[in-house]
Amino acid sequence: MNFRPAVKADATSLAALSIEVWVGTYLRHGVSSLFAEFVLAEFTAARFEALIEEGSDLLVVSENRDGIDGYVRVSEGRAAPVDGLSDLEIVTFYVQPRHHGKGIGSALLQLATDHCRDKGQGEIWLTTNSENAPAIDFYLSKGFRQVGVTDFRIGDQAYPNHVLALDVATLG
Repeated sequence: MNFRPAVKADATSLAALSIEVWVGTYLRHGVSSLFAEFVLAEFTAARFEALIEEGSDLLVVSENRDGIDGYVRVSEGRAAPVDGLSDLEIVTFYVQPRHHGKGIGSALLQLATDHCRDKGQGEIWLTTNSENAPAIDFYLSKGFRQVGVTDFRIGDQAYPNHVLALDVATLG
């Protein structure tokens, strides 16, 4: 495993990996135009290039000999959907399903929590689809606790998401 900050040349790989993980995780009954339009607008090389160029977020990739197999993105200054949480959010945390169980997610999470400590924050939070049992199980096994519920919105549709928080002292 090799972990490094994302560079602009990673933008297309990050877009493709994001589409793979998002579609595979959330679209279990077919692909409607609503979801297709969301995915193709949200996960673009141009958006990743702009994000990397801006440089305000932590964006770390996991890379094997063939390419990127996971990444974590942490943003500061994010208003949490639940009162009392820090402003540090794990916005995106994706590992290709075929690479689950290899320690990539744990290592990326460690990098995110190290970043949290470096920022002087004692806590980091994220949201995840309430039906994404494998992700929820992973987060709970790492010490996250559910602190609330919010909605992920696409168009006029709302989907419940768990809000999970981690005291960074509990990991590594």
